[in-house]
Amino acid sequence: MPHTLGQLAARFGLELRGDPDATVDAVATLQHARAGTLSFLANPRYRRHLEGTEATAVVLDPASAADCRTNALVARNPYAAYARIAALLHPRAEPSPGVHPSAVVDPGAQLAPSAHVGAHVFVGPGCRLGERAVVGPGCMLEADVHVGDDTRLVARVSLYRGVRLGRRCLVHAGAVLGADGFGIAQDRDGWVKVPQVGGVQVGDDVEIGANTTIDRGAIEDTVLEDGVKLDNQIQVGHNVRIGAHTAIAGCVGISGSTTIGKRCLIAGAVGIVGHLEIADDVVVTGLSMVSSSITKPGMYSSGLPAIETGDWRRAVARLHRLDELFDRVKRLEKGAAASGGDDGVPGDVRAGSA
Repeated sequence: MPHTLGQLAARFGLELRGDPDATVDAVATLQHARAGTLSFLANPRYRRHLEGTEATAVVLDPASAADCRTNALVARNPYAAYARIAALLHPRAEPSPGVHPSAVVDPGAQLAPSAHVGAHVFVGPGCRLGERAVVGPGCMLEADVHVGDDTRLVARVSLYRGVRLGRRCLVHAGAVLGADGFGIAQDRDGWVKVPQVGGVQVGDDVEIGANTTIDRGAIEDTVLEDGVKLDNQIQVGHNVRIGAHTAIAGCVGISGSTTIGKRCLIAGAVGIVGHLEIADDVVVTGLSMVSSSITKPGMYSSGLPAIETGDWRRAVARLHRLDELFDRVKRLEKGAAASGGDDGVPGDVRAGSA
């Protein structure tokens, strides 16, 4: 459905520089936009496409608006404003209420009249589905699972016993919540499985990516607070707690009993060892290994950027010689101290160069 720029500006609190009666009905990138579409500029590297864009309107910040030759919707945070407009222009199709004939729903389950249960779904005893909850095809809900109002399980989501999902959550295909944590005790003859008797508690407005796994707690619950956003293929260990509005990118591994603060940003392929704490407002860059607690807000890194193979091999060869270099420096320092020198150079070396 088309919307005028005047309507969008008023609805989302934006400054309009241009024609309030111009309409848009879809979104597009700056370089591939056409008449009737809306685009945005948030990353400076795409600024070169602004001058030639054919978009009817562009969402951008005040500093970039002067260079926009088409209608401009000026926002303090262009990307967030674009996201809200895009959701309006491209609304998600909502399935109709009811239960598909192929679904199996235990008589002890409680389903709101407006809930939707798709094909080949299993809903176990004691489960509760809130108003407008959507359980997509192939999902499995074990006993005593609660799914909040307006929460959607896309497809093939597995919720083990006792999992609790808040309101307005989105869980993508293949996610598994509530599987046993990796709890095993070593004994003389092998390993003894430790029963995992906790659960998984998920707050409101949480998004969980495809094939992400969240283990149940060993004794107490694994907890995701309100507004947490998880990308695809993330492993969350048992008894982890993730603070409100933290966002975590793909392929991150979080070991058990770790606490991550609020508003943190964890980039892709980060590894976090168990039983540590990360403060609020921490950023961890990609491929980093977090092996000790982080107690202060800020940005932390440990991954090495890629360089040419030859340079990397030379760097590794030198790395292996660090112990030898350290020993040589220590010998030089001892020689300097014995000779009374103050410049770190042994006296005999200094005399020989005179």
